[in-house]
Amino acid sequence: RGRIERVLDAAKAAGHRSGENPALWRGHLQHLLAKGKKLSRGHHAAMPYADVPAFVKRLRASEAMSAKAMDFLILTAARSGEVLGAKWPELDLDEKVWTVPADRMKAGVLHRVPLTDAALAILTPLYDARVSDYVFPGESKRPVDMPLSVMAMTMQMRRMEVGQYTPHGFRSAFRDWAGDETSFPREVAEAALAHKVGDAVENAYRRSDALEKRRKLMSAWANYLNAPAARGNLRVVR
Repeated sequence: RGRIERVLDAAKAAGHRSGENPALWRGHLQHLLAKGKKLSRGHHAAMPYADVPAFVKRLRASEAMSAKAMDFLILTAARSGEVLGAKWPELDLDEKVWTVPADRMKAGVLHRVPLTDAALAILTPLYDARVSDYVFPGESKRPVDMPLSVMAMTMQMRRMEVGQYTPHGFRSAFRDWAGDETSFPREVAEAALAHKVGDAVENAYRRSDALEKRRKLMSAWANYLNAPAARGNLRVVR
């Protein structure tokens, strides 16, 4: 209903229709239809972190752009939209920092991501052979400069027969690993996920994004992903 309402509003603004919007809820359909129930959203299905290194090893055996994007997503603990929309001007390969602008972040706040050597190993060849502003361009033969499809990484997981999990779930796997297997402070792990910790007053005084501390955390995560076996690894100390 909401989408139909917006389409009809756009049509009216463009001069294609006139009169009241028949899809309007307030003062209109709310008197005719039952109130909708609030949707209950479950958590994104997450691969257990002990299984992620083996999955990453399989990913790195593929040359598909979707596999490279997913490898980068796992290494950076980023959201799918942040990775798919990434453009080269956001990345400073010399300083090893990816700066995601506020308008592309869920919370609307600029987010800096430290880039590990493993992440740079993905980015450097792509930069040298770049044909698009997008870091992970679509593989369509169309001349339009477009990023990978929003379904590209999901389909990559289905092809690898792990479709019961989701790309977003790797953020949960990272967070579980950081909490269970390392002694990095909670606020550092949460900052890596671009989550706010504490109340409004505490956040007002915490201006630093702990980039260098997060760099150590992400390096430990990259080393874990590169380990031959995950189970039984020694606890990482900050």
